[in-house]
This record gives sequence, C-alpha cells and structure tokens, in this order.
Amino acid sequence: MKLVECVPNFSEGRDLEKIKSITKEIESTPKVSLLDVDPGESTNRTVVTFIGTPKAVVEAAFKAIKKAAELIDMSKHKGSHSRMGATDVCPFVPVSGVTMEDCIKLAHELGEKVARGLSIPVFLYEEAAQKPDRKNLATIRRGEYEGLSEKFQDPEWIPDYGEAKFNPKSGSTVIGAREFLIAYNINLNTRDRQFAHNIALNLREMGRFKRDKNNKIVRDSNGKKKRVTGKFREVKAVGWYVKDYDIAQISINFTNYKISPPHLVFDETIKEAEALGLRVTGSELVGLIPKEALLMAGKYYLKKQGKSLGIPEEELLKTAAVSLGLNDVSEFNPQKKIIEYQFKEFENSLIELNLREFANELSSDSPAPGGGSTAALCGSLSASLSAMVSNLTVGKNGYEEVQDKVKSLAESGQGIKDDLLRAIDQDTQAFNQVMAAFRLNRKTKEQKAKRIVTIEDATKEATLIPFEVMEKCVSALKLAKEVALTGNKNSISDAGVAGLTAQAGAEGAYYNVMINLPNINDKEFKSDISTKAISLKYDAVKLGNEIREIIEKALLE
Repeated sequence: MKLVECVPNFSEGRDLEKIKSITKEIESTPKVSLLDVDPGESTNRTVVTFIGTPKAVVEAAFKAIKKAAELIDMSKHKGSHSRMGATDVCPFVPVSGVTMEDCIKLAHELGEKVARGLSIPVFLYEEAAQKPDRKNLATIRRGEYEGLSEKFQDPEWIPDYGEAKFNPKSGSTVIGAREFLIAYNINLNTRDRQFAHNIALNLREMGRFKRDKNNKIVRDSNGKKKRVTGKFREVKAVGWYVKDYDIAQISINFTNYKISPPHLVFDETIKEAEALGLRVTGSELVGLIPKEALLMAGKYYLKKQGKSLGIPEEELLKTAAVSLGLNDVSEFNPQKKIIEYQFKEFENSLIELNLREFANELSSDSPAPGGGSTAALCGSLSASLSAMVSNLTVGKNGYEEVQDKVKSLAESGQGIKDDLLRAIDQDTQAFNQVMAAFRLNRKTKEQKAKRIVTIEDATKEATLIPFEVMEKCVSALKLAKEVALTGNKNSISDAGVAGLTAQAGAEGAYYNVMINLPNINDKEFKSDISTKAISLKYDAVKLGNEIREIIEKALLE
C-alpha cells in the first residue's frame, strides 16, 4: 500500500471556522484520512496532519492551500511563529510503499500546481531543495512575510516555481519532502533530570561541549566552543523530569529512523543507564510511528533470541512493544499508534471478516467477492502453510544445516501471504470499479467518451489484479516446493496442501485474467497479458506436478 503523510502549516490559529473550512477540503478528498488538527492561539498557526495515497495527498494539499489563500490575508496576520505565507510550509513524508524520491516528485508537482494555479511563489526545501542553501527551512524563511518583497529583488531568491513577485495576500509557500519524525521518550528509574540529560548528550548527534580535565569548555583558535559528537546520527535528545509520571525521561526526536532506529538507541540507553547505576523501565511513543520502525524492532529482538522472523506482522509488533516496554507509563495500542492503521484502504474489508462471514458473503447472490478473491485466498493459505512448515523446522534436531534457509523461507511466506490477503480486497474493489464505470451517464457525446475510457481503464485494472495474483501464486508454488524438499518431514502433508492451494490460486486467477481480456480494446495490452498469463499457468502446472511427485514419494517411503 502506497501511503504518504502531509503536514501543512497554515497561518491561522484563532478563527476555528476558517480552520474548519480548510481542513474540510482535506476531509472531502477520497483516499485521504485527516489525522490531526493542532491550532495555536499565540502562534496564530495550525499544524494539520493527514495521510493518503500519493495522488490523493497532492489533490488534498492543493485544495487546502487554495482555501487558505481565499480565507487568510497575510497583510493582517500577527503571530509569534515565523511564517511566510497563508500556507507557510507543506512537507511530504514517505510512510509505506513510497520512497523519498517519490515524495520529492510530489513536492515538485504540487509546487508547480500552486504557482501556476494560485499565483503563489513556491520555494522547495529539505530533500526537495534545488539549491544547498534552501535545504534549511529557517534560511528560506529568514525575513518572513514582511521581507518577501525585498527578497524577490535578489536574483539569488528567485522562487523554484512561480514568478519573483510579491503576493500581498497569500505571501509565499515552502513545499518539500522529509523523513518521518518519531517522538519517543525513554523512562528511567530516577527523578533526577540531570542523569537523563547526561545520557541524552551522549546519544544525540550534536553531542555535548568538549571539556578539559578541569571541566572547562574547550574552544578553538577562534574562540568557538568545541563539541564531542554523540553516538547516533539523525537523533535529537534532551533529558527532563515529567511531573505526571514522577520520573526522569530522555526525550528523543528521530529525524530519520532508517539511519538510527529507536530499538538501537533504546538498547544503548540501557548500557548508559547501567553505567550510572540506573535502570531503564520502558519507553513511550508520543504521536504516531511508521509500522516499519516497529517491525524492524520486532525482528531485531527475535534475531537476538535466535528465533524465526517469519511470523505474522501482529506478533512482530507485539514483540517490539514488549521489548521496548511501550506500556510502561501509558497504554500502547497499535491500532492508535501506527500511522498506517489510521488509513482504511478498503471500506468493508473482506479480510476483516471471520471465516463464516466471508463464506456467507461469498455464497450470496452478489457477484463480488467471487472467483478472483477466492483465488487470492487460496494463494495466501498456501503461503501460510509454507511459513508454518518452515517455522516447525526451526530449532529441530536433524535440520541444523538448513536453519538459515528455513528461516528465510518463513519470512518469504509471510510476505507472500500478506500480499495475497490484500489482493482479496483489491480484486473485489476492481470488479466494483468496473460496474461503477458501466453505470456512468452517457447522454452527451462527452459523457459517452469519458465512459468508454473509464470502462477500459477499470477493466485493465480488473485484469492486472488477478494477473499479479498469478505471479504471487507461482512464487508460493516455488516456496512450497522448497519447503517440501527441506522442511520438517513430519509436516510433509502440509507442504503438499501448500502446493495444491497455490496451484488452485494460480489457475483460478488465470481464469479471471482471460475472461476480462475480450472486453479490452488495447490490443497490445491484451497480447502482452495473454502471453504472460499462459506462461505463468504453464509454470504453475509444472511446479504443481513436481510438488506432487515429491509429496507422493515422501509419503510412500
């Protein structure tokens, strides 16, 4: 699932009606979820956080910026926070399924759209910056709104998008791309803030001032204070006392958790605390966290224990939460704390039904879910069985030589399982989109033309989903074959069922591909998909037969 976070800051924090009008533009955009609205009266500024698919996030951001330009007059704005425009800053943040490069492209797309459509000059910052001196937001914002007219006279400050022309009402907007910021606190068994701050100085990237043997700060030849760099890059930290909990905490901001993840900092904090005679009692997440950060932690701690990493996502998250002590001072609820879980990709998701509910829905007179979703389900069950057999081989006597391999197979099985579970909903949604396309109006010439294009696009999507299911089911077949050859022989029958269900999934998906192709006008698309689908079906049958031979031989021994 491709998800992007967007955190626009609007120069209005007092008029709740105006703020509501702006956020309504975001809420009304399909495939977007509004997560937080944080107005500040003294700053006269509101920080808004929302997530969604890449295309939808750009659309929602533009609509909100447009509404802010209509409602906010910067010539009358006063507030304690630095600002340049009605929409002061608007960063894109990769959450899942997207890269930083993708977010940079989104920043360019929105910047061009805002400048062209709203006549607001746009500067790009952070990872989207086109010049090194524009990477830092504070540098761009220097002089603020009041200094914009003069700034545009300087050739060095030509906007990245739009004219170097002062817009008195809307000012200027800074758009960019940055990594996700994780706010995280580590708890100590002390009330002494100085202990916590001392550890923070050792952890954070900027470190501490260098001191001589007399504890005096060391300066260079220009009189500038020297620093000793801390242990972790992209980490900011301070120590403080928290009255509500009656403990000292190390308050940490991770500006790039992929470089310095929370679990490594947590373990290093334990060492630092023990050196001071202290104990780390747990930790606390402030706000939201990307799922990947916790999955990394879960895998890290399981690997230290020599366990298989090929377990369900929910178990990995539980391992992370327990290992980091995330329930120490406040409740940790993954459904509320993980950012991806705040976005519902599918309404009335099929995979959230229990087995009876799914079977009942499948047996009704509704055409969806149907064979496509069932094929995906078969493939997911196959991958689950392969992961099970692999995990039943981990740590077993007689299988010492294949431990690394079966652990890897278990992880692969979990990944294929999750992809195919998602495809259950994708297939039904794709079918519903085709039906919706056929229901479009066709009274006018323009409506007829739009309807034809929409039906073609929807039918292609309804073909590509089962085609991708075929690819995943062939991967599941390859996995089942490896498991049958190397896995626990006491579970050989389970490996056999994994082969049967994967082949059923592949052939079932093949039927769904082929039934859609006659309804597509794009001959090149039809030919390409048909050729590839036939080849995948051949591979599926071949692998299925090979697995049967392995199973039959093993059962007769």
